[in-house]
Amino acid sequence: MNSTIGKYIILIGIGLVLVGLVVYFLGDKLNWLGRLPGDIRIDNKNGGVFYFPIVTCIVVSVVLNLLIVLIRRFFG
Repeated sequence: MNSTIGKYIILIGIGLVLVGLVVYFLGDKLNWLGRLPGDIRIDNKNGGVFYFPIVTCIVVSVVLNLLIVLIRRFFG
């Protein structure tokens, strides 16, 4: 195994810890994240719910892509 793979695994772990800390400490302030305009929610008469947060997925994808580009620009 390469040492670069180990470095990437460590960076991914640190990133997960940081995301966990943000959710833990700021979770009550992030309640808008799953309720953006354009997210699909269909309530069934029997009490079932179909929920697909399409706009939230797009926003998270754009933010993650911007972070990756910035990290590569400054460190790569």
